[in-house]
Amino acid sequence: MNTYIALLRGINVSGHNKIKMVDLQQLFLTIGHSNVTTYIQSGNVIFSSEANDISKIEQTIIHEIEKQFSYAIKVIVLKKSELEVIYNFNGFEAIDDLDFKKVCVTILKEKPTEDGIEKVKALAAADEKIIFKEKNVYIYCPNGFGRTKLSNNNIEAKLNVSATSRNWNTITKLVELSN
Repeated sequence: MNTYIALLRGINVSGHNKIKMVDLQQLFLTIGHSNVTTYIQSGNVIFSSEANDISKIEQTIIHEIEKQFSYAIKVIVLKKSELEVIYNFNGFEAIDDLDFKKVCVTILKEKPTEDGIEKVKALAAADEKIIFKEKNVYIYCPNGFGRTKLSNNNIEAKLNVSATSRNWNTITKLVELSN
């Protein structure tokens, strides 16, 4: 049995694409997954499955959400070990008094090109830090995320890659819940 984390992009945001977590949990059970747990309303699902093909798991989730709720959303599924790698990487260790409330990780569907990386780095303000590691973008915004140009939409546009972002508290909680 494998443990996975599904990160759904674009549900329950500003009143759009509303899905109750109990309904999302039931959808995952209906398509054959077990030990299904959701975390907060923004589309974080921890589940167990016998399946090994992550692409097929993602496509099944996308298809079922569209079928049941008529929403076309993006889904990125991670193995538990991949989430742990994200959590254990500390690229901001040189920052004294790092406020983890100002850290997020943007998880990419595929590895970005060097050209795309440079385009995203150009978006960062002087005091913002950005680190690319494999298919993840670690972002530190000391002034918060409200005004940064390092938004999920901008990163997707510059990289031409599907992505979803989670703050550090959510990453931490998903690691805890997946254990």
